[in-house]
Amino acid sequence: MLSVIIPTHNRANLLKSTLKSLQLQILPIDLFEIIVIDNGSTDNTRQVVEAFQQQLRNIRYFYDATPGLHVGRHLGMKMAKSDILVYADDDIEAFPTWLQAIAESFQNQDVVLVGGKNLPKFEAEPPEWIKKMWKPDKNGHRIMCYLSVLDLGNEIKTINPYLVFGCNFSIRKATLLEAGGFHPDAMPQEFIKYRGDGETHVSQYILSSGYKTLYHPNASVYHLVPVSRMTEDYFCKRSYNQGLSDSYTQIRNRNIIQDSAFSRVFNYLRLLRKKYRLYANARQRHIESHYYQGFLMHQNSVTEDKNLYEWIIRANYL
Repeated sequence: MLSVIIPTHNRANLLKSTLKSLQLQILPIDLFEIIVIDNGSTDNTRQVVEAFQQQLRNIRYFYDATPGLHVGRHLGMKMAKSDILVYADDDIEAFPTWLQAIAESFQNQDVVLVGGKNLPKFEAEPPEWIKKMWKPDKNGHRIMCYLSVLDLGNEIKTINPYLVFGCNFSIRKATLLEAGGFHPDAMPQEFIKYRGDGETHVSQYILSSGYKTLYHPNASVYHLVPVSRMTEDYFCKRSYNQGLSDSYTQIRNRNIIQDSAFSRVFNYLRLLRKKYRLYANARQRHIESHYYQGFLMHQNSVTEDKNLYEWIIRANYL
């Protein structure tokens, strides 16, 4: 059995499409359950779920207004009846083969994490600069992290766990608990300094433990890319948030804050030159600059706020 966990917040219309795609799964309905975690919605999310309960008898609804994606993810884990947790965003549409492929993948007892293609469903024709970013690399792979989309081809294969994105993230419950659960993610703007590194921490744990991650091309979804995300402003926001997350990771892993603004910029400029490509055009340099802003803002916030530091280094958020 599989437990599909969908955290959501004020996106009832998008949730409808996700749930409709689950009605079309080739995996028999008695082999999976659906858990919708309402993370403080004020729209008609509850009514949407209740309407689907007539067709999807395996769907359950829970409400928790505590801010943060990790809250919904952990509540879903606690409510799950299965040892296999299938995390999905509320703006995906699953392939009919999605759950069947995930179930098959976990028949290998060495596999602890499964992902597949996250193909973009563009709401409108994307601009040329996004089309260029979505072009295949020399290995035929397409990856665009800021839109959480990727396509690693049509073969089943072992992959790096960092290539399993949160919108389509299936994991053994035992492994997630070993890792200490998820870290904070998707915090409201007023709590943005409490953002962490989400599922990246879990991927790091899986990699360092030598566990196996599997990519299955049939365990795939379409991920909505609305017009609002096909803008330079949105990419700057994602870049800024990545800076926050990487500062969180650095402090948590090393239990230190960089000594000065100069050392922060110097060390992380060097890191970024390895982690990201040095962009050739003004747009990409502008996007990258927001990463530094987010990183430095977070470092400064931790210096000024002891409670934030304690939040970062706590054992877990379960």
